[in-house]
Amino acid sequence: MSKRSLQQVITPLATSDGGGVKLLRSLGQQQTLRWDPFLMLDEFSSTHAEDYIAGFPDHPHRGFETVTYMLDGHMLHRDHLGHQGHLRSGSAQWMSAGRGIIHSEMPQQDSGRMRGFQLWINLPAKDKMQPAAYLDIDPEQIPLIALSQGGQLKIIAGHVTVDQQQLAGPIQTQSTELLFLDVRLPPATQLTLPLKQTDNALVYPYEGPLVIASETESGLLETHQAGLLSAGDSLTLQAGSEASAFLLLAGKPLREPVVQHGPFVMNSREEIEQAIADYRNGRFV
Repeated sequence: MSKRSLQQVITPLATSDGGGVKLLRSLGQQQTLRWDPFLMLDEFSSTHAEDYIAGFPDHPHRGFETVTYMLDGHMLHRDHLGHQGHLRSGSAQWMSAGRGIIHSEMPQQDSGRMRGFQLWINLPAKDKMQPAAYLDIDPEQIPLIALSQGGQLKIIAGHVTVDQQQLAGPIQTQSTELLFLDVRLPPATQLTLPLKQTDNALVYPYEGPLVIASETESGLLETHQAGLLSAGDSLTLQAGSEASAFLLLAGKPLREPVVQHGPFVMNSREEIEQAIADYRNGRFV
């Protein structure tokens, strides 16, 4: 087996989006800072209502998919196709914008902690104009296992084999074969996971630093840094002197041109102009 190593470290950018929600953006802080098929990764986390209360009012998307994963708090998704879903602590939602969707994600609390992530995943050209779709996922639908060496693993999307168990998440993307894990390791604990050799993968520790160990060297990721990984069919991770909680994301690269204009992601400038015209003329149906 060939171990993956730490290839690039991305320090997140503190910014805001939607109605003014404060967040940390790693992938996507610049449009050239992507990791095919991943376009953007945001973490939002605050106990101050003024940092999140304005939420994400109605806005359009076309040409990609999103996964929103909530650690703490309560938000409500609504879209113009009639879908509605409650994002509560431990839940997730998958949305394929396809040819077009207009949706909102609004807080259903005015105090307490709001914490979670949103990942944008590109769609191949052949799927960008497919009908939009939505899936609401309760915490009980997300497999959770206790790791033999300590800690725990949740699988939100894809398939993984760990401790001789084959696990499948409730989200299964066809074109990019997304893997989305949430893992917690006690101090000084090591975990090795298999990955598909040619998938692009990244690790994002959101609590405590994390070490990526390869055959020749080890790379340190501080909390909130995104680590892009080299190719390989296995990944070894180790918590340091404190516990670590992190996301592991992997997907099949599309290797297609990416042209982005805000919430529209297509393959050419002409397609972007068409998306803008369709949205302005009410053709997101």
